[in-house]
Amino acid sequence: MGQEDFMNKAEDVADQFLRVTKQYLPHLARLCLISTFLEDGIRMWFQWNEQRDYIEATWSCGYFLATCFVLLNLIGQLGGCVLILSRNFVQYACFGLFGIIALQTIAYSILWDLKFLMRNLALGGGLLLLLAESRSEGKSMFAGVPSMGESSPKQYMQLGGRVLLVLMFMTLLHFDSNFFSNIVGTALIILVAIGFKTKLAALTLVVWLMAINVYFNAFWTIPAYKPMHDFLKYDFFQTTSVIGGLLLVVALGPGGVSMDEKKKEW
Repeated sequence: MGQEDFMNKAEDVADQFLRVTKQYLPHLARLCLISTFLEDGIRMWFQWNEQRDYIEATWSCGYFLATCFVLLNLIGQLGGCVLILSRNFVQYACFGLFGIIALQTIAYSILWDLKFLMRNLALGGGLLLLLAESRSEGKSMFAGVPSMGESSPKQYMQLGGRVLLVLMFMTLLHFDSNFFSNIVGTALIILVAIGFKTKLAALTLVVWLMAINVYFNAFWTIPAYKPMHDFLKYDFFQTTSVIGGLLLVVALGPGGVSMDEKKKEW
């Protein structure tokens, strides 16, 4: 079997998977995507005092402002997750979660940690894909108002979402480990970013990420009182969110700004 025949066969398998799962794949994608916000909102409730004390000590902002920060994170994240899962006010929920990402990036000094910054940007990419999906369902904030280029913003959201999602994989590549694995991973990342063989590449990355996530971020094997438990749990749910973003790419397609779409014009 030649390389082209193998790729065509693999694409057929991906298309078959999409046909079988098209009814519930978007729901699974949304649940995975918002999982890190859901987990963090719940953690704010159970670690209320620790989070408040950390912010108060780090920023010397006083008890009241530190409490407001924790409360805003709790309500903003849990409320946004409920709205997204119930398909109500999705665009407002996404903008709220964008705000939470920006707030946490500053409050926890993530801006100066390249790895965590790239992961937060990848989360933003997933939210962009959610915004694109909400536009495709016709749930615009300006419903009923005519627009000449209504699909253009959606297409660029999908492009931006794809490009930002690949930042997660750059934090997972280990250049001192398996060279072949890094090459394959990098190739798949590039394919998703440029929108070529997008569904197949994204589906392959989903499988790869799931395996990496379960193997490296098995927080359930670490006692809850150890700091490593929380670190692995954080990584696990952030990676799950990116998996959700990739599943949305599989469900929605790459959008108009992609090589897959341009091929149709050739």
